[in-house]
Amino acid sequence: MTTYKLHCFKESGNSYKVALALATLGVAWEKVNVDYFDGQTRQPSWRVQTNEMGEVPVLEADGRRLTQSGAILLDLAERFDALRLAEGERSEVLRWLLFDNHKFTANIASYRWLRTFAKPAPHEAVLAYMRQRTVAALEIVDRHLSTSRFIVGDRLTVADLSMVGYVYYPSEELGFDLRAEYPGIGAWMDRVAETPGWKPPYQLLA
Repeated sequence: MTTYKLHCFKESGNSYKVALALATLGVAWEKVNVDYFDGQTRQPSWRVQTNEMGEVPVLEADGRRLTQSGAILLDLAERFDALRLAEGERSEVLRWLLFDNHKFTANIASYRWLRTFAKPAPHEAVLAYMRQRTVAALEIVDRHLSTSRFIVGDRLTVADLSMVGYVYYPSEELGFDLRAEYPGIGAWMDRVAETPGWKPPYQLLA
């Protein structure tokens, strides 16, 4: 039986993506807490031993260390029937995974980090710029979800598990009340939250 160890920290939405995938699969996994705020991922020894890219999540499975949340999710989709991509789905799932990495998660996570955790606080013009980029990404996804139950078709895929990485964090951190401001996204969040094993990030990664 495969033993899964997830190197992560609770504020990391990219870690949450992988933790949520494992939870919805009903797979037992062990949390390895990473002290990101005190610089653990910047230590040369951590980068040599755990991830040369200096990032979480890192998933240990079958003697391998898997990194980059999108790649990890695709690996899990190949391992488990519940997440396996049907014929013809792969290119569309990849399209949204790449969009998520470049535009959706990238902007939401950066804006949240700057307004909530960055010290010293960034210049107001920087925050305004990042908010504008975040709004543009949110509007694209909200329009898409106004006519689609999930990101790709009518069932949960790894595209959804990737794109929900940050949306369940508190609105005071995000700077958006997503359910109120983006009804398509809000309804999708509710549908994803009905998946067995679902928990919000600060519970799942506690």
